[in-house]
Amino acid sequence: MPDPQPPAEPTGRPGRRRLVRFDGAIAGIGTASGTRLVIGMWPRSPFGPVTDVMVERADGHRILLAPTQELADFIAATYAFDEVRVTPVRRGLEGDRWGVVAPDLAVTFRVQGRPGLGWLLSAVPRSVARTRAWTTVIDPVARLTMHGVRTRGETSGGRREWYSALDLHRITDLTAEFDGQDLGELRPVEPAVRFGFGSTPAEPGLTRVLTTVAL
Repeated sequence: MPDPQPPAEPTGRPGRRRLVRFDGAIAGIGTASGTRLVIGMWPRSPFGPVTDVMVERADGHRILLAPTQELADFIAATYAFDEVRVTPVRRGLEGDRWGVVAPDLAVTFRVQGRPGLGWLLSAVPRSVARTRAWTTVIDPVARLTMHGVRTRGETSGGRREWYSALDLHRITDLTAEFDGQDLGELRPVEPAVRFGFGSTPAEPGLTRVLTTVAL
């Protein structure tokens, strides 16, 4: 995973919203079964190094997998789910192949070269790309061109959130099982997932991102 950078701890001042930051990457994956996966991999977060998985089945049923009750409560208060499972979630990396495993889930995928958008994101200075002002500037472009992607908005729990996308790589060569079902081959993330105010890019990819939530 590309270099995570601080700050990762909650920050704020009296009378202002407290900011909580998750620094890492998000994998957006579609499958032939119609199930879509959004995997958050966070080396730096207020909850320590953690991985969570948001699953939306073909019938629209939305499930959260989170390794601790504290993290599950925070995510469920920020996004919308029909079911929450507190369960061990582990991630691993060998070469360019990633693996995410939970008792009900097994996913492996390969992360390869950048698409055009990845090159554009990587060209923006990090000092600019990590600011909330930049997410405000590019949000209209994301809405118009990227399959329901948003970089800022209000969450289902009434919190404000910003996504600072820093880089993007393609995901290929997927194998995935969930609840004993083979999810099939890799497909675009379509239809868009409905956990929060925005989706992930339609093309399966790993986005290097700093996520900021204002409480």
